[in-house]
Amino acid sequence: MGRAFEFRKARKLKRWGKMSKTFTRIGKDIVMAIKEGGPDPESNSRLRAVMQNAKAVNMPKDNVERAIKKAKDKDTSNYKEVIFEGYAPHGIAILVETATDNNNRTVANIRSYFNKCDGNLGTAGSVEFMFDHTCNFKITNDGRDVEELELELIDFGAEEVFVDDDGIIVYAPFESFGAIQKYFEDAGIEIISSGFERIPQVTKVLNEEQRADVDKLLEKIEEDDDVQNVYHTMDEGE
Repeated sequence: MGRAFEFRKARKLKRWGKMSKTFTRIGKDIVMAIKEGGPDPESNSRLRAVMQNAKAVNMPKDNVERAIKKAKDKDTSNYKEVIFEGYAPHGIAILVETATDNNNRTVANIRSYFNKCDGNLGTAGSVEFMFDHTCNFKITNDGRDVEELELELIDFGAEEVFVDDDGIIVYAPFESFGAIQKYFEDAGIEIISSGFERIPQVTKVLNEEQRADVDKLLEKIEEDDDVQNVYHTMDEGE
C-alpha cells in the first residue's frame, strides 16, 4: 500500500478525536461552506460534501440545523480559516488548521501551547511545504473492481485507491476534489464522506520519551475549540 494508506491507518489508530469535537468541527465546516457558496446543497458542492460527512458520523439533526442558522446570522458567522505552522521539540514540524471568529484569541492560544511545550511557532510557509495537500473520498463498496475503478479515476487525478473497512478510499491532490466529486455524482456512486488532509512527505522516528514530549504539545493544540485539524511529521508507527 502507499503513503496515503499508511497515513490514514496511523491517524485512525491513534488520534481520530472524540465525537463531540467531530461535531464541532463539522458544524464550523457547514458555516464556512454556506458563507462561501450559499445554503443550497444542489448548487454548493462544498456544502454537499460537509452534509455527507455529518451523516457519516451520525451528527444529530439539531446540531446541523444550528450550524445552518449560525451561518445565516451575519453577527455570528465570521469564521476564518487560518493556518499555523511551527516546530515541536526534537525537530517535528506541526501544521495546524483552525476556524476562528477571533484571530487574536487563536494566535495567543496556539503560541502559548508551543511556548509551554518547548516548541516554536513559525511564520507562514515555514513548514507547509513539508506536507502534500490532498483530498479524499470514502465511497460504498458494492463489489466493484477496485483496480478498474483506480484506472478510471487516474484520469481525474486519483493517486491511491484502496479498500478500508466498509468502503473504498480514494486519495488525490487537493485540486482534484471537484472533478472526482462530479465523477462519483454523475456515475451514481454514493459518497459516504470526503475531506482534505495534509500528508507529511517525510516522517521522523523518535524514542518513547521524545514522542511523549511531542504528544504533550499535540494534545494541547487538539483540545482547543478553534482547531480543526493538526498534522505533524512524527512517525506514529504501530
